Formats: sequence, C-alpha cells, structure tokens
Amino acid sequence: MSWYDRTVRWFDDHRFAVDAVLAAGFGLFAVATATDVFLGAGPWADRGAIMVWSAALCVPLAWRRTRPVGSAVAVYAVALSHLLAGYPVLLVGDVAVLVALYAVTVHGPTWSHRVAIASTLVGCLLLPVALAVRAGSPTAVLDGLPFAVFCGMSALVVWAFALVRRSRRVTLDALRDRARRLEIERDQQARIATAAERARIAREMHDIVAHSLSIVVAQADGGRYAATSDPDAAVRALGVVSETGRAALADMRRLLGVLRADDDEGTDLDDAPRTLAVGRPRSAAGALTTGPGATPARPAAPASVTAPLAPQPDDADLEPLVAQARDAGMRVSLVRVGTPRLLPPGAGLTLHRICQEALTNVRKHAGPDPRVTVVLRWAERDVELEVSDDGRGAAADDGVAGPVDPGYGLLGMRERATVFGGSVTAGPRPGGGWRVRFTMPVPPASHAGDRPGAAPVATAQPAEPRTEV
Repeated sequence: MSWYDRTVRWFDDHRFAVDAVLAAGFGLFAVATATDVFLGAGPWADRGAIMVWSAALCVPLAWRRTRPVGSAVAVYAVALSHLLAGYPVLLVGDVAVLVALYAVTVHGPTWSHRVAIASTLVGCLLLPVALAVRAGSPTAVLDGLPFAVFCGMSALVVWAFALVRRSRRVTLDALRDRARRLEIERDQQARIATAAERARIAREMHDIVAHSLSIVVAQADGGRYAATSDPDAAVRALGVVSETGRAALADMRRLLGVLRADDDEGTDLDDAPRTLAVGRPRSAAGALTTGPGATPARPAAPASVTAPLAPQPDDADLEPLVAQARDAGMRVSLVRVGTPRLLPPGAGLTLHRICQEALTNVRKHAGPDPRVTVVLRWAERDVELEVSDDGRGAAADDGVAGPVDPGYGLLGMRERATVFGGSVTAGPRPGGGWRVRFTMPVPPASHAGDRPGAAPVATAQPAEPRTEV
C-alpha cells in the first residue's frame, strides 16, 4: 500500500477529527472576515452579531461526514435565520451552505441531497427579496437578482460535482461489498470442499478397513484352528489373508497419496521400493525356526512381493468382489439381469463400494453360514443392486444392552448414492434375513454407449460350497 493510500485510509478512519479541525480553521477565517457582503461591516454592535452568525454557520461542519443530514439541517437553519432576520443579508460564512450541500449529497441518503439542492435554490431566490426589504426599495430586487443567479449556478455546479463523487463512492462500496461476499463465499466453498473431501476419505477408509480386516480376521481364525487338522486349509486361508492384505495396502497407498503435497521436496516415499516380505517366522538371530529344538539355519532371501497401485474399479463388474467373498468362505450367488452399459465416471466405484460394504455387513452381522444373493438389474434408465441374505438380520443384535450403534457403513452408502442421484434402502426382508437395495439412474442405452456385443442377459452363478477352515 502506497503512502497516498495509507493517508486516504487514515483520513477516512478519523472523519470527525479531520472535519472538526477543518471546520475550526474555516470558522476562524469566517469570523475574522465577518461582514455583510451587501451592506458592509456596520457598527461594532452589529459586527459582533455578524461574528456570532459566522461562527454558528461553521460549527455544524464538524459533523458533515459523520452526521451529514443533521449537519446540513443545522447549517441551513442558521443561514435561513440570519437571512430572515434581515441583517446581515449575506455573509462570507454562508459558503458553509455549499459545503453542507456537497457533504450531504456525497454521504447522505438520496432524499436528503434532493431536499438540500431545493432548499439552496429557494434560499437563492430569497436573497433579492431580503435585500429589497432591508433597503426599503422594491427596485433593490433587480439589483440582487444577478447575484442570486450566480449563487444558484454555484449551488448547481457543487451539486453536480457531488453527484459524480457520490456515484464513485457508491460504485466503490458496491465493489467492496462484492469482494467481501466473494471472500465469504470462497471460504464457505473451501470449507464445503474440505468437508466433502474428508467425508470421501472417511468412506474409503471405512470400506478398505472394514472389508479387508473382516476377511483377514475370519481367515486368520480359521487358519489357526485348522492348522493342526487340515494344513492345506490353513495354507489356503493364509493365501486369502495375503491377497486381501496386499489389495488393502494398495488401496491405502492410493488413498493416502492424495493427502501428500505435489511440491514436496526431498526424498519422496513413493520412490522407495514397496515390498512385502513373505517368509517363515524368524528367531531373534534371524534364522528360520521350524519348531522346538530346530537347528538354526541360514535363511534364504525373503520373497518380495510388490503391492502395485492397480486402478480402482470403476465399472459394474462385481465378479472379482464375489470371488473374493467366496474365497473367504461365504456362499454367494451373483445374478445379472438386463443389458450391461457403461457407467459415468465414478459410478462404477460407487456400485462396487456399496456391494463391498453390504457383503462386509453380511460377514459381520448375518451369523454363521448365511446364504447371500447379489442381484444386478439393468433397467431402461437406472441400475439396481440388491444384496440379500438369509441370516439373522435384524435379530443379530438381540441381547445387546443399550442402544446399538449402526456405525458408518449405511451412512457411507447413502452418501455415495446421493452423489449420483441414487438411493439406498436397508432392512429386514420377508422370511428372515437382511436386504440392501441400491438404485442409481444411468443414461439410456442409446446415449451411454453399450458395450460391444452386449446382449440382454439373465444369468445366475450358483453359490460355491463353503470351505471350512
């Protein structure tokens, strides 16, 4: 900010003090030159009255910007009073009328400057009349008429300049108000975007952690119990744990990568090799242990399995998700009805996550060995996903003391559905069990671009037998 801008701002912030000093300076000048413009100084007694009138005209100017209407009314009242009093007729201090007119036009409301210019013109017309009354001659009206016209023209010029200044002030105030509103709107949009991003990250974290860890815990418990009686089942369980953990790690890396700044300097952790050491348990010395009394041996180099950043699923292919659930020991059937179509960007991930969360809830709440059916229906203008099971359903929480916390799974599904104009309903189904239904509008087949070779299908994949581990 330049010195001129700082000076202008200081004067604007201290309006009354500045106006009071200027009014005092002008008052001293008006009192020192106190005289009647038409009739001269007059006797000393009249000169004292002239000085009082001059001072009274200048005092209200101290409030010309802080109280423009009141200041203008006071100045006009004093000027009209000494004009009607007949002596003095016109003072040097009457210039305060033009100052008050300018101030009330620039800083006052619209009606005030209109009344002020009208009052000024009326006062100019009264000048010749007051002069004629004071002189006692009707012909004095003609002598004062040119001066009245001059005063009226001066008032109109001052009023015109004040209107230009007022227009500029109104424009600047509007720009300041617009800038302030835009700043508030920008902050609000930033807060809304931050909240939306936090909600999105929370949904992704919930889906990744809840789904993956539920599979890992179930398989780890099964593998532990089957380790002595069925080693092959334990190996398969550990394989599922490894694959699920690797997929969850890749999803977590993808999600956390969004939180890193793009302009970070130094060593980027993404550049370091990311491997998962897969091997047998080691002793403190680093040797493999195969059991009690085993002889420590030099271990082979651990196998390094990378966790690639595979793209997130963004289509309606639910077979990998169903296959993963079957590998975890669930009995799941996949039914597809209608003609598959391409989905808008992000809609496929929403469909995938909602199905994933529904299967996770089945695993956690449906009870032992439920039968699950996943139905994907393609209609003319929407797609419907239904995940139902024959487990305990709403009775899963019977016997739990106190209110049951529904968690964030259903809330996350509804938030995802809302983004694409869809809806999610969840509740018990007739005959027992639980059902989650998700409906999302999609473009018609003629606009969405059907997949090549796609034909109406209504197929069902029977549930595979559950592997006990």
